[in-house]
Amino acid sequence: MAYLDIDNAFASPTTARLERRAAVTEIAGFTALEWSVIALAKRDNLYSLNAPSRLSRALGSLFGFGETSRFADARLEALRRLAVYAWRRGHALPVYEIGLFTAAGFNMAQVETLVASVTGEPIGQRPTQHARSIAA
Repeated sequence: MAYLDIDNAFASPTTARLERRAAVTEIAGFTALEWSVIALAKRDNLYSLNAPSRLSRALGSLFGFGETSRFADARLEALRRLAVYAWRRGHALPVYEIGLFTAAGFNMAQVETLVASVTGEPIGQRPTQHARSIAA
């Protein structure tokens, strides 16, 4: 038995391809709130991503050390965590954190935008000869 698409019986192939391409296109930007989370993550270190132990909480309350607050919104917390890794490690992002980031509703185009904005160079771009000689 053959399938007959009655709703799109006269749709041209180019229209169907354009609709498919529009559905696949990912949004690569962030909102103003998300950009502020990325900027705030610059002050955090990698230790802020770990859950504080009971001893560190007790010493923190005794000596007045504050701990980095986590966001109540899981989406913003996933963004903060990946932004901290991007600020501290550049392109070396943990696969686990990328998985949490995409599970929170972000996409891989936004990962590339985040890393490119933090490091100043796009993902996959090879360093120039001048940059390699400076690093050496």
